[in-house]
Amino acid sequence: MRKEFLPFSRPSIAEADIQAVGDVLRSGWITTGVHAAKFEQEFAAYVGTRGAVALASATGGMHVTLKALGIGPGDEVVTPSMTWASTVNLIVLAGARPVFADIDRDTLMAGPDQIAAVLTSRSKLIIPVHFAGAPADMDPIRQIAAERGIPIVEDAAHAAGTEYRGRRIGASGTAIFSFHPIKNMTSGEGGMVCAEDATLLDAVRRLKFHGLGVDAFDRSMQGRSPQAEVVEPGYKYNLTDIAAVLGRRQLARLDEFNRRRTELALYYRRRLAEVDEILPLKDPPYPMRHAWHLLIVRLDSDRAGLSRDAFMEGLKKKNIGTGLHFRAVHLHKYYREKLGCARGMLPATEWNSDRICSLPLFPDMHLEDVDDVVVAIKAVLNKK
Repeated sequence: MRKEFLPFSRPSIAEADIQAVGDVLRSGWITTGVHAAKFEQEFAAYVGTRGAVALASATGGMHVTLKALGIGPGDEVVTPSMTWASTVNLIVLAGARPVFADIDRDTLMAGPDQIAAVLTSRSKLIIPVHFAGAPADMDPIRQIAAERGIPIVEDAAHAAGTEYRGRRIGASGTAIFSFHPIKNMTSGEGGMVCAEDATLLDAVRRLKFHGLGVDAFDRSMQGRSPQAEVVEPGYKYNLTDIAAVLGRRQLARLDEFNRRRTELALYYRRRLAEVDEILPLKDPPYPMRHAWHLLIVRLDSDRAGLSRDAFMEGLKKKNIGTGLHFRAVHLHKYYREKLGCARGMLPATEWNSDRICSLPLFPDMHLEDVDDVVVAIKAVLNKK
């Protein structure tokens, strides 16, 4: 058994990253300055979109995007239940109703058929979720949305560096990225809204900082611009320069991080093929490049003779960390009691939610760490 605990994720922070953050702290200009602006420019260039707005979190980005799109009471927003709860919470907080699309059983993503099945005359937005580093099948989803005049906002929290049909996620339409510490790149906390629509970008930029109609900071005097005034009530989701400089340095290494994640993931696949009780996800059948944000497997609990939760606890006792991405949102207490959600609504989502487990995957791991995980899995399953 491993002597040291192996977490399921750990950010890859170099000494030069720490030095860069220290330089910002020593500069006296630590929030919403030149690094935040450059981070936006560099990320937009990386994904190949018109523009980007940096925010304190992807959740904040989704909040202001829903507000900018006018989502409110009486509206329905279609998204999968196999996602983190923040998006669904924000739909409810906007006064709208989340409508859950089921997923493909083996990619864990909602495709065009699942989305089309739940659209109604009240559908005002579709939020597809790119999952674990793989892209959703966006071309047919965009076609369905265009035919009905429904906008799309892509949840790209798992998709920094992911490609779909030769283009990076974020290059087309509107997409929201996360830079939480477990993501492929981090700014500590942070997010980015990428969009081709200049009007939407302006609204997001305005709403993220109190609804001010001009840039709130005069960098020449390091203070509030005297002409700044509220155009509409907004929020406070601006990204600090402390976070942005870390994000810039991480972005410069993102492709390197993803190459290492891919190497580790493919090695996992070869080793886990030795364990019949472990069911891997399948790659989508269309052209894509996986960013390997998460290494997700499903436990065949019937064959294994134990539950997913017991499996995760067994690995923890052997110093192997795991994650759960995700427990189906529609089965959370609030959504059961307030929206009347219940088991049986989303068969593929529920089957996976009961069995999924995220294994350790981060760039600073070694192949020997993967071996340790597989040895521990076999021990928990009482295999030689």
